[in-house]
Amino acid sequence: MPECNIMNTYNRFAVIFTKGYGSRVFDINGKEYIDFVSGVAVNCLGHCHPAITSALNYQSQNLIHVSNLYYTDKQIELSEKLINLSHHKSVFFCNSGTEANEAALKLSRKYGKLKKETKSKIIYMKNSFHGRTMGALSVTGQIKYQTDFSPLIPNVEAVTFNDIDEIKKAIDDNTCGVILEPIQGEGGIICAEKDYLLEVRRLCDTFDCLLIFDEVQCGIGRTGKFFAYENFGVIPDVVCLAKGLGGGFPIGAILANEKADAAFTKGDHGSTFGGNPLACAVASSVLDEIINKNILNNVIDISLYIKDKLNHFKEKYNVIDEIKGLGLLLGINLKIDSKGFIKKCFDKGLLLVGAGSNTVRLLPPLNLNYKDADAALSIIEEVIKEY
Repeated sequence: MPECNIMNTYNRFAVIFTKGYGSRVFDINGKEYIDFVSGVAVNCLGHCHPAITSALNYQSQNLIHVSNLYYTDKQIELSEKLINLSHHKSVFFCNSGTEANEAALKLSRKYGKLKKETKSKIIYMKNSFHGRTMGALSVTGQIKYQTDFSPLIPNVEAVTFNDIDEIKKAIDDNTCGVILEPIQGEGGIICAEKDYLLEVRRLCDTFDCLLIFDEVQCGIGRTGKFFAYENFGVIPDVVCLAKGLGGGFPIGAILANEKADAAFTKGDHGSTFGGNPLACAVASSVLDEIINKNILNNVIDISLYIKDKLNHFKEKYNVIDEIKGLGLLLGINLKIDSKGFIKKCFDKGLLLVGAGSNTVRLLPPLNLNYKDADAALSIIEEVIKEY
């Protein structure tokens, strides 16, 4: 690898990528890889999808950025599409998942303060991941990310995911918000239990606090439903989005219902680049593609196909402990070292990413075809046979 002036904050693979098409990426030497990372659930339509490149080309020749002191047609268009797809009233646009979670945390604090001065406690889940800024980090339930950056924001409390008794003990009249991922991604592809979410919804209503779903990784069609909350029959007050929303172009958003929307007023929050017309035009094209091209059905069908193959590997070889997840947010819990497994797959031309203690995530594009699915599964089986 050449010398590089990029700050050393990632444990990067020794590879330089230069181009990509669909589910495939190519390095500087021309080697081809099947991409089952998708920018960690970002490239929902794969690489260089024509809908995205067309939107970029058109919008970049018309209007790239203006201040949020003004409206733009693309921002209004995207907001309408998101609201029509959801059960919510309003949208705030930002640039990333962390920023979306920050906005949601601020919204919940403001909501609480409007009720009474002491209503400021935020409850979050152990094993969760919500981002790396100080606010989002404060409600990320993994000590390894927090230790070197304390003190974090005060008046937050962690509870065990899917343990209703713990949250019943933690929630009270001073709670302003509960934040959770319907499917914990970084934590190891751990799905919420429907009964748990229903009870958390009831508790938030009882104690008049906001229920926030972080769907940064599990939203935008990744589970086979446009929003992950649709799988559980629970509607949160606030939904945090990013990653797949822009299909590779940076954009984030929160959706708020009427109750939550009323808390923010002029000057409470902002984002210089949030909702810029270029990002909104791209995101709008992504939504059109997902909704109008039956991509959600593809997610469901090809997910069943992949899980069937993986369960066959589980029965045939003594390497896989469990297959987890929904749609194309899948996890393979291994009986062997996941880092070594990922490296072996990388060497054979398949990109995978880890999660939790010993889980491998599969995050292919939502429009994945069966040819690329088979090619990836073939590499996975090759590597399994080496153990």
